[in-house]
Amino acid sequence: MIKKILKWTGIILLVLIAGISITTASRQHLKYDAPYPDIHASKDTAVIAHGKHLVFSIAHCADCHSLVNADSMLQAGQEPPLSGGYAFTMPLGTVYSRNITPDKETGIGNRTDAELARVIRYGVHANGEAVYEFMSFHDMSDEDLTAVISYLRSTKPVKNKVPENTLNVMGNLVKAYMVKPVGPTGDVPAAMHADTTAAYGKYLVFNVGNCIGCHSKRDLSGNFDGPYLAGGNPMNGLIPPNLTNDSSGRIFTWSQQQFIERFKKGKLIPQSEMPWNSFKHMDDNELKAIYNFLKTVPAARTEQLAAK
Repeated sequence: MIKKILKWTGIILLVLIAGISITTASRQHLKYDAPYPDIHASKDTAVIAHGKHLVFSIAHCADCHSLVNADSMLQAGQEPPLSGGYAFTMPLGTVYSRNITPDKETGIGNRTDAELARVIRYGVHANGEAVYEFMSFHDMSDEDLTAVISYLRSTKPVKNKVPENTLNVMGNLVKAYMVKPVGPTGDVPAAMHADTTAAYGKYLVFNVGNCIGCHSKRDLSGNFDGPYLAGGNPMNGLIPPNLTNDSSGRIFTWSQQQFIERFKKGKLIPQSEMPWNSFKHMDDNELKAIYNFLKTVPAARTEQLAAK
């Protein structure tokens, strides 16, 4: 009797495993539908200059889409190539950043403005597959999104074929059942008035700088799993600190000037994932706006950080 029970238990388990494996494999390339934003790249030099500023400062695109020392090149008056290839090594496998130069074979040269805007705003690739939630730019204003795409169109094409992502068993399961497109949280603004107010600071923190992406806890699929800005998941042995107005928050006692001065210093801890050397290129008004917003964030405590 025991042998029969074990036998049938084993058969049932094998059938379940086979069924899950087949279903998981069939869901690796799910297609999603999403609208194409009415965004058109401009050749206006002022628009392109604004896009360049966003790309190499607050939006920190070079930190993921370039393998060169972007800060050194910027200091030398050169533009870092955004040719991709940065490897994100995670428990789920390895995910590579894409080539976003205008190269037609390995970059975005054959993508329309609307396709690029859809990837950024709705998290859907040109082939309909979902984008991993690394870039929380879904609520970026039409004006800023136009500027970013305009700048990308203006850059020099770089031929660089980026490797395909390599996922392990857990990664395939997460992709099959948990990764879905993420779109705007509400009506996307046509434009944002750049000033030093907390309202503009909130826009930068949530929609351009992606501060919430690292300074908030997230689950394996990238979805948020805790209060915004209360501290994030460990990275390279460090934990992105709490930025709320809890007494354990990193900037709880900082003045606005101290906040600005820290950003202007750039990266001080080598293993830090914080894109300091991009953020230091923000102007003072942007930093003031961010500081003013952070001082309005309700206190939230992450015990792991509060104990440090």
